[in-house]
Amino acid sequence: MTDKAPQVAGLLLAAGGGRRLGGRPKALLGHRGRPLIEHAVGALRAAGCARVHVVLGAAADAVRDTARLDDCVVVENPEWEQGMGSSLRAGLDSLSRTDAEAALVSLVDQPGIGAEAYARVLGAYGSRESLVSAAYDGVRGHPVLFGSAHWAGVATTATGDRGARAYLKEHAGQLLLVECGDIARPYDIDTPEDLQHLDLQHLE
Repeated sequence: MTDKAPQVAGLLLAAGGGRRLGGRPKALLGHRGRPLIEHAVGALRAAGCARVHVVLGAAADAVRDTARLDDCVVVENPEWEQGMGSSLRAGLDSLSRTDAEAALVSLVDQPGIGAEAYARVLGAYGSRESLVSAAYDGVRGHPVLFGSAHWAGVATTATGDRGARAYLKEHAGQLLLVECGDIARPYDIDTPEDLQHLDLQHLE
């Protein structure tokens, strides 16, 4: 665990309704015997995030009842159907009322990205000005670490399903890419065909 962890909070975006999965909330998809959301929270904690804020939306009550989130700050996003941008805004707003200096943002539907990749990105944290992203063969992906100096700007530009994409493009000169292609696989669970990735025990 890095000594930088106390300043960095995990922010897990888990509000998606799984529209292309027939309306199955992604947070509750089964993976290795437990809901996908528990694996993502566990990975953030294992990486060194002592605090984890989780943004829920679709089937929020069912997620609360099913998943073990006792030690998390749960943020409900009533506008989750507007896309990931609304969840990112809700999460950053929640963190703005804490003493966190940075947010390590991850997505619930990327089980191929685990604690090792999270820790590698977290390890690049330096200050409230930090802007760090995992990269896969040089291509930007998740997780992304936003120092608190960037939160207001991210919230202003986060719309639809694009999340922070516009902000990161605009600030590409400040963005530090941390290669994680050797330790993680950045696939998403978006369609029924993607469900084949669940319950994988090892990277291939």
